[in-house]
Amino acid sequence: MDWTAGYASDIEYTAGFYAEQGPGFLNLVCALNGYEPPSLSGKFTYFELGFGRGLTANVLAASNPNGRFYAADFNPAHVAGADALAAAAQLTNLTLLENSFEELARGDVDLPRFDYITLHGIYTWVTAENRAHIVAFINRYLKPGGAVYTSYNAMPGWAGAQPLQRLLVEYGDAFPNRSNAEMDGAAAFVERLSAAQSGYINAHPSLQPRLETLKSGSRNYLVHEYMHKHWQPLYHADVARDFAQAKMEFAGSAVLPMAYPALYLSPERKAVMETFPDAVMQETLKDYILNTGFRKDVFVRGLRKMSPVRQAEVLSQVGLALTVPRGAVSLELKTTVGTFNGMPELYGAVCDALAVRPHTLGELAALPQVKAHGIVSVMQVAVLLSASGQAVAYLNGGGKVDPATTQKMNAALVQQVRYSDEFQVLCSPLVGSGIGANLFERCVYSVLSQKKGTIYLDALTRQVWEMLSALGRRMTRDGVALEGDDDNMAELRPRIEEIVRDKVPMWQQLKVL
Repeated sequence: MDWTAGYASDIEYTAGFYAEQGPGFLNLVCALNGYEPPSLSGKFTYFELGFGRGLTANVLAASNPNGRFYAADFNPAHVAGADALAAAAQLTNLTLLENSFEELARGDVDLPRFDYITLHGIYTWVTAENRAHIVAFINRYLKPGGAVYTSYNAMPGWAGAQPLQRLLVEYGDAFPNRSNAEMDGAAAFVERLSAAQSGYINAHPSLQPRLETLKSGSRNYLVHEYMHKHWQPLYHADVARDFAQAKMEFAGSAVLPMAYPALYLSPERKAVMETFPDAVMQETLKDYILNTGFRKDVFVRGLRKMSPVRQAEVLSQVGLALTVPRGAVSLELKTTVGTFNGMPELYGAVCDALAVRPHTLGELAALPQVKAHGIVSVMQVAVLLSASGQAVAYLNGGGKVDPATTQKMNAALVQQVRYSDEFQVLCSPLVGSGIGANLFERCVYSVLSQKKGTIYLDALTRQVWEMLSALGRRMTRDGVALEGDDDNMAELRPRIEEIVRDKVPMWQQLKVL
């Protein structure tokens, strides 16, 4: 019997962290769109379906010690790897399960009911039968008022690329091998097809970024993106109707600027969208207007609309922290839904305050320069700063911050640099989530987190270089790898200086360090 159900499981998925799955982020999406969020002020329960390498589940559990986390994946290699990370971090609030969606939906495992259930990149990669099991699991275990996050490949954005995916799968069937070898062969074949002036490829110039990714992208990612036999992009209406069977209603998109239609819908587009009276079809028409190829949806079981007074009360509790130095903040706000120019007076006053420390939106709205704009305008500032990668917004209940658990997880994460550069994140107990960190940054964190007192730049540079050298890494200059220790440290030192100047203060504000 094939336990994979057509899912490529012979190589592991990439180890990504997805902040949208965080409970505080899901609360933020609900409140931003005017719906009552689940409560994070006390204990809560959380389940991730199909956790892949388990990085997200581990980081969220470490960043939210008041939550009881569960996560399941049917791939034993994924479960073993995630369990090893949890053990290294001495996590006590994460339970990892090796179960299929069918077993979970059937109630084979003794589980509590959940405030949050999330699944990233699962729903459109599995069989229709497994999608039904997912809905049945949610129906069985989600609490009233609970939130679900699901991200999935969407139509009509995938319409032009569907034949490409089918061709890759058919090539793998014709020349069976390990999935990564099948992908190598299929990618080379598509390159030949393109060179032969394929009418299909010539007629779809939007395929070019995907063709380039096929040449150089991570095979682990590409296999899991393209090589599943039951891969099927869906319209939002399909997913919403599936989830309605578990009494779920759409609360909003985890792409935060989508809460502000005026940012991306002209009056003409809005009028076309509103031709349909049904909210599900209106949301689906947005995807036709924007040619959406990937959605990040939040659903709630028992959706409750907040009054304007209640919404303002909840939004005032949202926290906001800069993730770039104050001097690097750009008021040209580049987001996935467009580029916008921020009002210098309003954004300047907000960023000046955030440069001192993280603030709640209530505190920001009370500033003399901001008071006239109101909490709703301040929320839009927070959304656009976050969506442009310059800040992080969070709604995590305002509980007492205890960094002890996150420090153990961060120590475990930086230890992983000895083996690979995959776990590119550090935990923030303030945000209740993870913050991206590249290899150099994690090496600096590793040294600083183990030292007490002052450490000077030259000594820090040497210690980071010793870590990189032990990994077989070399700095490059003009595209040429450097050999000697002195040359490597001379090239490395400006990077370390920049991290100390720009990142370390941010880590301290976010309670990472």
